[in-house]
Amino acid sequence: MKFEIGQINPKDHEGNLVFLYGTVVADRSLPLSKKELDYLKTCRVDEPDTIVVFDRLPYKLFIVNFDSELDADQCQERLRRSAAKVVDMLRNAKQTQVSLTGEGVIPEEVVAFAEGLFLADYTFDRYKSEKPVHIEQLTIDQSFLSPDELKPLVTLWDCIRQCREWVNTPVSDLNAESFAAQLQQRAAETGVDCTVFDKKQIESLRMGGLVAVNKGSVDEPRFVVLEYNPGQAVNSKPLALVGKGIMYDTGGLNIKPDNYMQEMKSDMAGAATMASVLFAAAANRLPVHIVAFLPLTDNRPGFNAYAADDVIRMYDGTTVEVVNTDAEGRIILADAIAYAVGNYDPELVIDAATLTGAAVRAIGTYGIAAMQQNAENAFNLLRIVGKKVYERLAEFPFWSEYDELIKSEVADIKNCGIPQAGTITAGKFLAHFARKTPYIHLDIAGVAYFTKKQEYFACGASGYGIRLLYAFIQTYDLLNKPADK
Repeated sequence: MKFEIGQINPKDHEGNLVFLYGTVVADRSLPLSKKELDYLKTCRVDEPDTIVVFDRLPYKLFIVNFDSELDADQCQERLRRSAAKVVDMLRNAKQTQVSLTGEGVIPEEVVAFAEGLFLADYTFDRYKSEKPVHIEQLTIDQSFLSPDELKPLVTLWDCIRQCREWVNTPVSDLNAESFAAQLQQRAAETGVDCTVFDKKQIESLRMGGLVAVNKGSVDEPRFVVLEYNPGQAVNSKPLALVGKGIMYDTGGLNIKPDNYMQEMKSDMAGAATMASVLFAAAANRLPVHIVAFLPLTDNRPGFNAYAADDVIRMYDGTTVEVVNTDAEGRIILADAIAYAVGNYDPELVIDAATLTGAAVRAIGTYGIAAMQQNAENAFNLLRIVGKKVYERLAEFPFWSEYDELIKSEVADIKNCGIPQAGTITAGKFLAHFARKTPYIHLDIAGVAYFTKKQEYFACGASGYGIRLLYAFIQTYDLLNKPADK
């Protein structure tokens, strides 16, 4: 989608036009007859979020009603959802260009609608012979945004699109080696330092978790470290982003039953998310020192695959009893977290992972199951921006009693607890490797990939969490300002 900023006069505009109608202040600018305006107001009374379409052959005029009296987060989310409906209408009409304006609306509302258009217009059609119709150009009224204000937004949205492409691509075309190569290329284009560790280097680092999970696969693992370190960063020690990169998960020797393997190409969404956040921050020159740690492998039952009852020695020397080989994501993440803490001394570690089905059962597909250890201030800020961008957090307790559930009789800890509180014990396992470093765990299992179209997310990868973490990084200086005396 190409974006332009231009002057738009609704009353003489030629082309498809979206008019955001938040209050009656807009009546004077609506390009409608009295009869049409009366009809519009009747529709608005019946349904405040209705979209009324007027034919202006060969074009269409979309009047998007919304309630500007709502809280900002609710109002903007409804605009994103309305944008998805407009995308469907344009696609059905085979229209590829549209303009966006309104009156009595604020720039944030216009941005939310444009964001919804961009996200909803995405489809994964690389393998389709017949491609769906897409919006090729969106022109936004210059009274709401300048080109300089639009540019960083488009950069962020492009990073979300790239994340969705990575997550949607099957392992036959994107394994650990090829994903690492693409990350390396993207890093070079963005001015980000990138280090890729191959199998021998991973073994020499004694990353026992990543090595163990990879033992059943013909494809070699990779460990990717991306570093963005701008001048005059607001943080003296880096922010560490750790992402789970299981390129495909069969469950290993504890092989997944029935159709549970469907969509397991998405088990690397955490790594794709964290890489995309860092690339967006770097491209837009946010003043925050960030390092991303991405362990990459698939989990297969072949060759000398690791097995239940195995004991693994991790990067930091912790011994782990394997209870279930399908709890592999936390094993590779643990090595990455320990490496980040031991070598970069970060002031905060955040991980993102499609980690547990228990998270989906607990809160469904409406947000992220989240936990924190020694990171209350950062977590509160993350929660606030999550509400603002509508990628919300549900905080789970992290009481010390949960540590008892992952104690092992034969090793320091085990990789699974009892069936109850599975999301929490997975987080507790990872928190062990963060040690005393402030730590936040984001279980994105319910939101990283949708099996059917949901609001402005097409079927497949969503990129959920990127806007959350990017907004967090934009406000990261709040954590580094001295308290008022």
